[in-house]
Amino acid sequence: MNDSLFLASLMILALVILLPLLFHLTKYLGVKSDNVRKNEPVEGGIRITHKDANDGFNVKFFLTGIIFLLFDVEILFMFPWALNLREFGLFALIEMFLFIGLLVGGLIYVYKSEVLKWT
Repeated sequence: MNDSLFLASLMILALVILLPLLFHLTKYLGVKSDNVRKNEPVEGGIRITHKDANDGFNVKFFLTGIIFLLFDVEILFMFPWALNLREFGLFALIEMFLFIGLLVGGLIYVYKSEVLKWT
């Protein structure tokens, strides 16, 4: 048997045996807590009370998510640009500064419109 094949099969066997054993041991070794508040559902740090199904979340949750996506997706554009900057030249550098300027302008708008204030 090939050494690497033997090692791979030994690692798989160890995972198949050790993982369930470790999960089972945590039941006995872990701290037991029967706190009532521990079993309550919490969504995003806000305690969920039993409300009407038609009641919606606060709009700030959705706005925060959308703003996160907008400013997070910029990395998808910046990372390949940074890898190929030498090939693109000065024009791409100017374009990226304009792009970052638009993003900073959007961030200033979000800050001034107080969308992210929770109080």
